[in-house]
Amino acid sequence: MNIKTVSKLGLLVCLAYFLTVIIQIIFNNSFTLYLVSIITMFSGIYMTLLVAAFPTEKEHKYFYRIMAIVSVSGCMILTNAAHFINIAAIKPLIASGIFIPDYFQIGKYPSLLMAIDYVGWGLFMGLAFIFSSCFINTTLKLRKFLLLCGCLCFAGFIGVLFNENLWYIAPLGYGIGTAVICVKLLLSEK
Repeated sequence: MNIKTVSKLGLLVCLAYFLTVIIQIIFNNSFTLYLVSIITMFSGIYMTLLVAAFPTEKEHKYFYRIMAIVSVSGCMILTNAAHFINIAAIKPLIASGIFIPDYFQIGKYPSLLMAIDYVGWGLFMGLAFIFSSCFINTTLKLRKFLLLCGCLCFAGFIGVLFNENLWYIAPLGYGIGTAVICVKLLLSEK
């Protein structure tokens, strides 16, 4: 898949993600949380595709590319595991009337599944962006922006240890940042 196709797909994934989060905020029910989990799982898979598709400089920096792919794969595995457990186990148990404490649920704080998700999107996605900034083609002028996105992911990851609301710094990096990256990649291909 070429970078233009990956970038267009990324804009669709970002749009779907933001729409489902807005729907979740407005309606805040079990079905909308299910939608957020599904799109988050697809987003993890997409981010792996995006990082793997980043164009590299002529002097191939394989170590950084491999580390970026390993990091984004860690993000995908952790977030997909947390959201799959939520969809396949937690929600059916709740629907059948079994009490599940908040600390085992997605969308609750503090929660084991949310902590796993935070490690995926905060720590591992942050690392993926930072390693990507080390190998991406300099003509794209994305190095500093990828570094910024990585730092925002880290800031949210560390911030949640002090205040739950500080987590929302991370989606600036992996959410809005990804949309900007896709637009920049599309514009560079013209």
